[in-house]
Amino acid sequence: MAIQFVNKNIPQPFSPFPETADIETASDDYAARFSGAVGSYFLDVQAQLVLDLLKDLPQASILDVGGGHAQLTMPLVNAGYTVTVTGSADICRARLDRCCDASRFRYLTCDSLNLPFEDNQFDVVLAFRLLPHTQQWQRLLQEMCRVAKKAIILDYPDKRSANILYNLLFTMKKNIEGNTRTYTVFSRRELKDVLKAHHFGAPEFQPEFFIPMVIHRKLKTPTLSRVLEFFFHYTGLTKLFGSPIILRSDSKL
Repeated sequence: MAIQFVNKNIPQPFSPFPETADIETASDDYAARFSGAVGSYFLDVQAQLVLDLLKDLPQASILDVGGGHAQLTMPLVNAGYTVTVTGSADICRARLDRCCDASRFRYLTCDSLNLPFEDNQFDVVLAFRLLPHTQQWQRLLQEMCRVAKKAIILDYPDKRSANILYNLLFTMKKNIEGNTRTYTVFSRRELKDVLKAHHFGAPEFQPEFFIPMVIHRKLKTPTLSRVLEFFFHYTGLTKLFGSPIILRSDSKL
């Protein structure tokens, strides 16, 4: 069973749709977590892992569900991909319009649990900063699998990591980030099982960091973070116990 942590002090934004976590993720307040040199380091690692996972699918059509955070839009279009981004409210495109060339991507406000697309319409479907904040996450995965022709890629916090120490790290995390939200921690097995039920194969797991991101933010030294993470990657500890994880699963149909 997934583990869920809740911050009840964060107000829920209005939307006609049942899942609205991406409204917060698309906000400037959330983007502040990725500001500065350390934030750029986080986003560079994330983008490079995603592009590496997509190397065998050049010029693919990509749907980025809840991608109003704009973290991946320009890296993807600059790499030659055709990108469509969805959000659960019109405000979710605000950062996209400021950060990205509007002529190079398509945006649509819609229900992430009932995507207005045909089966297998996109080569690849992405969801970043979304799954752990979605209550009906199994339904979200089902929809992603339905509209994906070749693969889905998503990120999530893994149980087999420093997340086991969440309660000890929460105060530090809250003091640094200030706006920690409800989120769910997953095991690899439970995600694999849901994907299998929708005819997607055994996932490839790519952990991003061994050291919790909140500690990297506290260090405030991306050069030191790179050195430390290189060591843990080299020793194999990141592969075993890293988080968040970027997952790719391919369609078996």
